[in-house]
Amino acid sequence: MNAITNERTPVAHRLAFAIICTLGLTSAMLFGCSPSQQSPTAPSEDATDQPLEQAPSAQYVNSAPGLLEGLVVSKDQDFGGINFSISIDDFNACGFAFGDSVDIVFSNGCELTGIPYYNGYYANIGDPLLVGYPGYSTIRAALSFGDSLWEASGLSEGDTATIRLNTADAFHTVQIAHDVAYTNDRTDYASDEVFANFRACAGGTLAPNVLYRSASPIDNECNRAPYASALLKQAGVQFVLDLSDNDDKVDEYAALDEEQGIDVTPFMELRSVGNVALLNLTANYSSDEFKQTLAQGLIEMTQHDGPYLVHCVEGKDRTGFVCLLLEALCGASYDELAADYMASYANYYGITEDSDPDRYDAIRNLNFDGMLRYLANVDDQANLQSIDYVEPARYYLHSSGMTDEQIDALIARIAG
Repeated sequence: MNAITNERTPVAHRLAFAIICTLGLTSAMLFGCSPSQQSPTAPSEDATDQPLEQAPSAQYVNSAPGLLEGLVVSKDQDFGGINFSISIDDFNACGFAFGDSVDIVFSNGCELTGIPYYNGYYANIGDPLLVGYPGYSTIRAALSFGDSLWEASGLSEGDTATIRLNTADAFHTVQIAHDVAYTNDRTDYASDEVFANFRACAGGTLAPNVLYRSASPIDNECNRAPYASALLKQAGVQFVLDLSDNDDKVDEYAALDEEQGIDVTPFMELRSVGNVALLNLTANYSSDEFKQTLAQGLIEMTQHDGPYLVHCVEGKDRTGFVCLLLEALCGASYDELAADYMASYANYYGITEDSDPDRYDAIRNLNFDGMLRYLANVDDQANLQSIDYVEPARYYLHSSGMTDEQIDALIARIAG
């Protein structure tokens, strides 16, 4: 297989959208979006991995179908997106539909033109989108898997925005291909493992039953915490890499779980003896903050015996990237990496290559292949199945601050 060198070369920019911000009278910034960029990114569906915020009071003027003025903006504190003072249902009732393209003009002069409006994070890495994700109290603009759009746009609390329909159904095909939903009812799933998205990772030289992944065993937002917590105990997990939480979040979840009679004792016991690393990551796996924080968590992991569990909220996006990275480090092939990544979509949505090939391919091509293109620093034309991902994985960890010795210690912990 072809090896990728450690020296990262720029990938040609794909300028699908533009963010034009006029700050003052003369300053303008143009942000191009590229899968190899090291800055733009915010949530993904796991960026949905956050407590539901309170819906603000509606503030806007709907003077015509497909036109909203006077929307007050506020910063999404977890991921740096831009919240607008209107609920998803109210926004859709004003002449917008998932799959449309929209123009957004902010009162500070920043404009987003022709961006997609989806009910999930279906854009390429770093591309702007407007999203009405189920469970969000408002619509939100963000950079898909990117940095803070709020900061990039130079906004302040109290600024306002106008949203105008650009083209109806401009992104209808993408919306339909990715529009899937799961339930939080255990009886809708074949087993506790499927419901909790709990499984052992595999591929390359990765040792069997040493590295596990799952939905959150502490945050019961999706009703999966008690199942994931029980399964981690059953698997003998000794150390947890918690990608989504910090101490305050865990304390809040634990209090709520206790109040509701939800048993998450196995997770809390590991935390009480220092066997949980709380990383509180965003979904931006290309950012320096993500990389450096992950590196510290992985270094801490090497100081503990396994088995190990990696989780976020759904165990799908942040967890998907981190497990892909660790599997790649152990020499997993494209097919092995894809099998594990796409298993989450089988578990949550029943989407497999046989049951729903069109959706399977659409999700794999956008989400999974996008991660591999970033990791290997290649463009859309690259043959991803021919690449050896060991060196790209090592380079990622090197650039995150890990030494060769620390990377080798990590491999020794998880490889057979």
